[in-house]
Amino acid sequence: MAYRHWLIALPALALLAAHPASADTLRDALTSAYNTNPALQAARANQRAVDENVVIEQASGLPSVGASANYTENFYDSTASIFTPDSQYGASVELAVPIYSGGGVKNAVRAAKTRVEAGQADLRATESAIFSQVVATYMDVIQNEAIVRLSANNVDVLGVNLQATSDRFEIGSLTRTDVAQSSSRLELARGDLRGARANLVAARERYIQLVGREPGALAPPPPLPGLPGTVDEAVAIALENNPDLIAARERASAADYDIDAAGSARLPKIELFTNGSYRHSEYGSAATAAVAGSALEDNLNSTAKAATAGVRATIPIFQGGRPAALERQAQARAAAALEQEVAAERDAIAQVRAAWSSWQAASAIIESTQSAISAAELSLEGVRAENTVGNRTILDILDAEQELLRARVQLVTARRNAYVAGFTLLAAMGKAEARDLNLDTGGPLYDPQLNYERVRGRIFDWSFDPDPEAQSTRTVDTAAQTGEIPPSE
Repeated sequence: MAYRHWLIALPALALLAAHPASADTLRDALTSAYNTNPALQAARANQRAVDENVVIEQASGLPSVGASANYTENFYDSTASIFTPDSQYGASVELAVPIYSGGGVKNAVRAAKTRVEAGQADLRATESAIFSQVVATYMDVIQNEAIVRLSANNVDVLGVNLQATSDRFEIGSLTRTDVAQSSSRLELARGDLRGARANLVAARERYIQLVGREPGALAPPPPLPGLPGTVDEAVAIALENNPDLIAARERASAADYDIDAAGSARLPKIELFTNGSYRHSEYGSAATAAVAGSALEDNLNSTAKAATAGVRATIPIFQGGRPAALERQAQARAAAALEQEVAAERDAIAQVRAAWSSWQAASAIIESTQSAISAAELSLEGVRAENTVGNRTILDILDAEQELLRARVQLVTARRNAYVAGFTLLAAMGKAEARDLNLDTGGPLYDPQLNYERVRGRIFDWSFDPDPEAQSTRTVDTAAQTGEIPPSE
């Protein structure tokens, strides 16, 4: 297994031997994406929103306190007498304590907690997916830089060939056809170089998009950790650790709680309550004059106070079929969640097996292409030697050079594909996150459980978090990339 790891990682050293020791590393790129990628930061924020659903559902089972106040001025009333108060004001306070809700609150809270776990698995999947994109883009930049070098070298070689062919044509040892063939191949090579540079620009811009900064000289990637020995081993690990599959399982469990919560709508609800009220009435001068000197004078402006306590039961009798419809709806969604769990399992198995196959194929291509390059180099050397004695044509030399170039490009591509397939395999197994890669992010790794623990017991209505600010970095100030490779690289 160690041999395969080196097959993937070490050949890149030959491509990047000219890179300085201070080159950016894959670990640097992954760390930057971990700290500044907007898609990952948004996923973390969305998970914090999911955490709040637990608090929201718990609130329905907690005591509630409400108050009201009013002030009334009677300006005109055709039925009023002198004993109708000119103004009134009052206030009331009520405390209600839920005792029984048919299991609705309990099951809604359980569903919310289970969806928190599903969301945390989704966050793992997002992190893994972004890391897979970063690895692919990192390797794309390395691949396209190598192809640009090969293409530029091919243009130089074909330019020398054309000059030599033209010189031999001038002395009559070659024909105009030989010159035309050399010129045609040179122009095609120049077109290939332009295309290679355009591909390099696209890869570098994609790198900026994901990582948040321009790619410098990229160092060879390190060996991939923890690659499995067999495809069955990889599948077994994925069935336990694939974050998409874990999220689907948790959502299926949450859907079961939703069924019970929906069914509670047909059951009674019981709560304890107590309230207190205060009301004060003010009468006008006519009423005051009417009772002047009587025993009522001191009690004319009245104040009333009251306090009550009791038990309130709400018993549904008929709701037009709504509870049954809600329960059937929850059952249908639970059925969908079960099917989605099976689909996620299928996807995980397919991803693992496909990535394994791609990894194995690319590794085999590396070995065979290295042999092909050695043979093509010998062939080109022989064709050139035979051409000097008239046994080979200029076209034979051009074909041999093209064959060697194709083999070298195929080797570069196979190295890229092998590494990306290996990392994709780790991601499908649930082993391609920051914690698995031992990233040094400049601080502790982001733990979504910490936010959940922080908010789940906060029941104060006036509890605030600071206003949000963007955590990711912008790339508007980065330079537009080119397809050129500085000589210092």
